[in-house]
Amino acid sequence: MPSDDAAPAGRYPGAGTHWFEELAEHMGPAYLRYSFTRGTAQEVSFLIDVLALEPGMTVLDVGCGPGRHALGLARAGIRVVGVDISSRFIEVALETADREGLSDLVEFHRGDARSMAGDDRFDGRGLDAAVSLCQGAFGLGGPPSSDDPQNLVADQSVLEGMRSALAPGARCAVSAFSSYFQVRWLEQQDHFDAAGAVNHETTEVADEEGASIPAELWTTCYTPRELVMLAGRAGLVAEHVWSVTPGAYERTEPTTESHEFLLLARRPPAPGG
Repeated sequence: MPSDDAAPAGRYPGAGTHWFEELAEHMGPAYLRYSFTRGTAQEVSFLIDVLALEPGMTVLDVGCGPGRHALGLARAGIRVVGVDISSRFIEVALETADREGLSDLVEFHRGDARSMAGDDRFDGRGLDAAVSLCQGAFGLGGPPSSDDPQNLVADQSVLEGMRSALAPGARCAVSAFSSYFQVRWLEQQDHFDAAGAVNHETTEVADEEGASIPAELWTTCYTPRELVMLAGRAGLVAEHVWSVTPGAYERTEPTTESHEFLLLARRPPAPGG
């Protein structure tokens, strides 16, 4: 069960650091108490179905956090390579895997999902599938900048890294917040940047003892059309975009009512394959 406490800087500007790290360090295992994590078993079952996963296959979990989906897959006999920017979350995932006797099925790496392409821990692995769920990496690029006013570079880098880790013809599943839902149900403490489709939320996060600290969250939101276009820019072929809600993943055509969209895409097969 390999793990890394340090990661190479990579090609992405600022790789190896992220605004979410401080929040993850504070939350630790308390992250798993949030309501949106309670549907993990249903989500894992759905992913096994749509990605046609079988015991012995290997899946890349990008932005794996404390390992809730990775460990769910491992419980089904599926091998998992997890990557997350947070050292604390990686520690929690490793501890849980050891406690449940899953260490031979998982490996967790501390790394920047924006810089997986070119990182030999992931690049060229020829994996059977990849996932990035619940804004664990995709959609957490941060506030728009003058260099990237549409806030697409970070997420495109995540998709490119997933593509580079997949075997030709293998699929990936990526969830993203819905711009439609976010704008419709915008809360008083939120601000939605229409140009970059980034929602800025001011909130608090708590640790295991219930001690809270102030937190600012930046989440990039998408429409189905944007997800399909971004997948194409990253060298992936989009097959479906479904409307999903945490704990209720289904093959539902896109609507304006769901919290998230789930992109199912495929790395193109090798020439002549």
